[in-house]
Amino acid sequence: MRIGDIMTTKVETIAPTELADTARDRMREQNIRHLVVVDGKRVVGVISDRDVGGPLVDEAKLAQAAVGEIMDRHPITTTPHATVRDAANLLRGYVIGCAPVVEGDRLVGIVTTTDLLDLVGRGAERPVDQAKRWTLKHRGPRQQKSRRPR
Repeated sequence: MRIGDIMTTKVETIAPTELADTARDRMREQNIRHLVVVDGKRVVGVISDRDVGGPLVDEAKLAQAAVGEIMDRHPITTTPHATVRDAANLLRGYVIGCAPVVEGDRLVGIVTTTDLLDLVGRGAERPVDQAKRWTLKHRGPRQQKSRRPR
């Protein structure tokens, strides 16, 4: 299964010049946890609900900060042709909650850990048939090691 099959295509975006509290309000209104930060049509970052909320965030600074100041400037992206396994390993390996899906420089979607958990929860992943699993019997008979004379 490919990312293009499960990604969300209606991606909420925000400009880096917008205020951070605007980003927080939009995430709360839309009931989402991530906004992709775009400059024109180019993906330049990602901002999450943890960046704009929580006990460590200073509300006074948040009201004055621009999204571009607090966003993750190096977003990890994927393509619609990547496998679900590759995307899951990408999110797990970088310990991130989402990856914008791009084709060339164009934003075409977003995949989140929630998307992957929904897939597993629905049972849509393809299990390997018992008959096709690799076992030790597929290795063949053990070869006798010849002893070399010393």
